[in-house]
Amino acid sequence: MSYKKLEIWQLARIIVLEIHQMTMLLPKFEQFEVAQQIRRSSKSVKSCIVEGYGRRKYKQEFIKFLIYAISSNDETIDHLETLFETKSMTDLLQYTHLHNQLNTLGRKINLFLKSVEVHHNVFTKP
Repeated sequence: MSYKKLEIWQLARIIVLEIHQMTMLLPKFEQFEVAQQIRRSSKSVKSCIVEGYGRRKYKQEFIKFLIYAISSNDETIDHLETLFETKSMTDLLQYTHLHNQLNTLGRKINLFLKSVEVHHNVFTKP
């Protein structure tokens, strides 16, 4: 099985693309501030899922990178909220959609983490 088959990776990938597109529409002064930070943190979620999956043979390593993914997802939510609260992002529909997607991803990563904690051996089989 590949990490690309993981539902959490697939959702993280969609979010990365949507965040990237959203940041291109932000005011110019944000391009070097929060826009860069939110792009990096959203990409980090996806990358941590990949890196954890690559280390899945080692339970604690797998868990550690899933926790990093959760942390980066929380950071992405914080950046999104900051953009909206400062009115750099004004599209309420887009904000709500992204916020909901990020919350859903956070829940799914948490559930996946719990599954790894209990059923680690399932993920290490070839």
